[in-house]
Amino acid sequence: MIKDRLSGNEALAVAMRQIEPDVVAAYPITPSTEVPQYFSSFVSDGKVRTEFIPVESEHSAMSACVGASSAGARTMTATSANGLAYMWEVLYIAASSRLPIVMGVANRALSGPININCDHSDAYGARDSGWIQLYCENNQEVYDSALQAVKIAEHDMVKTPVMVCYDGFITSHAVENIELLEDEEVKNYVGKYCPKHHLLDSENPIAVGPLDVPAYYFEHKRNQAEGLKNAKKVIKDTGMAFLELTGRKYGFLEEYMTEDADICIVAMGSTAGTAKYVADMLRQKGIKAGVVKVRMFRPFPAEEIAYVLSRFKSVAVLDRAESFSDCGGALFLDVTSALYVHGKKVKVLNYIYGLGGRDVTTDDLEYVFNELCELKEGKEKTVLNYLGVRGEDNNAI
Repeated sequence: MIKDRLSGNEALAVAMRQIEPDVVAAYPITPSTEVPQYFSSFVSDGKVRTEFIPVESEHSAMSACVGASSAGARTMTATSANGLAYMWEVLYIAASSRLPIVMGVANRALSGPININCDHSDAYGARDSGWIQLYCENNQEVYDSALQAVKIAEHDMVKTPVMVCYDGFITSHAVENIELLEDEEVKNYVGKYCPKHHLLDSENPIAVGPLDVPAYYFEHKRNQAEGLKNAKKVIKDTGMAFLELTGRKYGFLEEYMTEDADICIVAMGSTAGTAKYVADMLRQKGIKAGVVKVRMFRPFPAEEIAYVLSRFKSVAVLDRAESFSDCGGALFLDVTSALYVHGKKVKVLNYIYGLGGRDVTTDDLEYVFNELCELKEGKEKTVLNYLGVRGEDNNAI
């Protein structure tokens, strides 16, 4: 095991170097720019044999990834925010073609007004594109998830592209202690990519991206959905194999201080770390606070989260994006749907927070936990709330 200090972007670039994909096509955009910057240096220095394609736009980046992956190449890329939005059309093509592309997404707010800081509106917007989405709390998770993503995407029962999402600037640029595997360990772990079907196999010709008429389109979409369904078992098995290799455990969710908790915050990304710290503080005051971190947002672990959250008396779901539905953010709606479908009755509040990089403080999250305590005792609360908006004193509007 190699001990190092890396930013989230560096951690992803190092993982890519160790994986040594056949093709990386990317276009720079803040805050993910460092990923292709670092990786292109690895290529020019002869540290990898990857074909690096510096394209003219993010739409071209994903198009090149689709072409490379269709030809049988192990393919990776990285982007953020408006870059992810610019490749929107091709995201759907990559997923519907069942191409196992792995993409790092340094989460950043979508315009407008233009903003280069963190929220989850970019990846949230792509949640129905057919990509698997894994969210990372810290730099170690970025590195570890990138390695696992390759095995998940390429599995014969999945064949679906994967986004490895991590908070822009908060995780992408902050430097943390990290443990890396040796290069050969990574090579052995991810294995050699040997696709069964690809465009360069002249003995078994195939077509990629044809016109799909009504007689076939529905069946192809149903087939896509099966890949996402199969991904759950593969993600679980991949996490267990990674645990044996590194001692670090990954699943659909992470529970923190939940064994005897009666109130709980549900969050994704770096905010989960802050929530854990606040839960520790409140435990010292005798408040039984817990945290559930959602790592796998797509496919959504509905049954698992319904089971976990059914143990609590009140729950707050934190969404770092506004869905403009007037009935809650995307994570909240998935959570409450899961609870309803699986017959679990729990008091749940939603908090939209941190838009455009607005800091979420320990005071903010202590406020949320206090609201849950009051909700637990029977005090009425507004379901949809905006946390940390100036002039609102953390009240709903």
